[in-house]
Amino acid sequence: MTDLSLHLKSETPFAGTFAALGVLFQTWRERRKARAELATLDPRTIKDLALSPGQIHFEAGKPFWQA
Repeated sequence: MTDLSLHLKSETPFAGTFAALGVLFQTWRERRKARAELATLDPRTIKDLALSPGQIHFEAGKPFWQA
């Protein structure tokens, strides 16, 4: 009979948790940077992107943890 255990043994049981946190922090940094850049766009660039100033203001005003 085959042993089908769903429990994985690891020398570092929190390795997956730390990796996931690293990805989460990287995502937050990228959002913060992108939103800061959006906030500095001039009206011509906003128009070139086919966006409205309200859309830029809305996105730039979001907290980094909000997608």
